[in-house]
Amino acid sequence: MTTTTLRTHRELKAIAESGAAELAWDASAQDVIAWVSRNFPTQATAVACSMADAVLPALVADQLPGVDVLFLDTGYHFPETYATRDEVAENLRVNVVDVLPVNTVPEQDSLLGKDLFARDPGQCCALRKVEPLSRSLKGYELWFTGVRRDEAPTRTNTPLVSWDEKNGLVKVNPLATWTYDEVISYSDDNLLPVNPLLSQGYPSIGCAPCTKKVAPGADPRSGRWAGTSKTECGLHV
Repeated sequence: MTTTTLRTHRELKAIAESGAAELAWDASAQDVIAWVSRNFPTQATAVACSMADAVLPALVADQLPGVDVLFLDTGYHFPETYATRDEVAENLRVNVVDVLPVNTVPEQDSLLGKDLFARDPGQCCALRKVEPLSRSLKGYELWFTGVRRDEAPTRTNTPLVSWDEKNGLVKVNPLATWTYDEVISYSDDNLLPVNPLLSQGYPSIGCAPCTKKVAPGADPRSGRWAGTSKTECGLHV
């Protein structure tokens, strides 16, 4: 990440409010990203990517080449996810940044007991995803996410542009209006890197211990933290 002077929260919040008013509820991803490119330098923006697919990094890089792509390396990912990260770094005009927790998995096991994800998945996500991302975002004015309105009832009203009070920067969801099928079609049409697990019954991919296959026609996110009441890792709530 290139060091840049960040604007104040007040200034950024006003820009977010202006963008939300300017962009239609169903504005295209390209129009949303174009709005960002007019208002933010590339070095002040970041893309959060789970490496399920590379659609969002690719779209953003079309208008903001060299953008930082933040990968939350929890230490628990599938091998396929790490391989997809490597493909994205090699093939797209982006700078992949591995965001690491304070403690490695063995260190966490030593401090809090083995397999925290099985006993308290909320705390595990907080330590290995939420805190590391929050720490990393302090160097930016805006972050892009791949959250879509069709993913879950909790995401139905996802805005395209908003002020992220928790992290203190602008949050942009260019793919909010897209469907899962549209993401896959765009990826196929543009020969983008894609996590092979998507075609193996994993429409929503998280950490390996907490991600199960999903039955055809079931809620795409029902394989995340299956058997628990948990539906979100905490990044977007």
